[in-house]
Amino acid sequence: MQTNILFAWSWILCGLISGTGIGLFFHRRDWLGGYDSWRRRMVRLGHISFFGTGLLNLGYGLSVVALEVLPQPRLASAAFIVGAVTMPLVCFLSAWDDRGRYLFFVPVVSLLLATGELLWVSLAR
Repeated sequence: MQTNILFAWSWILCGLISGTGIGLFFHRRDWLGGYDSWRRRMVRLGHISFFGTGLLNLGYGLSVVALEVLPQPRLASAAFIVGAVTMPLVCFLSAWDDRGRYLFFVPVVSLLLATGELLWVSLAR
């Protein structure tokens, strides 16, 4: 739980840092192939995924406390972190080589598994 909360804030910081880097070039119409290009969309998605998956981890950590879920669902905790790490990684990899899109199942399955276990354990109490 504390691990996910600390991870969440670290991931939000990564989102802010990556956004700062991307923001240096966003004004260029042709940057990464233009606004509608695959590469630019994947870089933007990678940047925003830091925030989204960071918030999922924050929500998990706070939910475990608020719902008094004991024992903590450790698989969910790990899967939320795996999903968070792999989502921007796959996005940035896909921007570099579009074959990376075939790896999106890794973060998606991780996050689905994590959410499912949290709900299952919370509702089964």
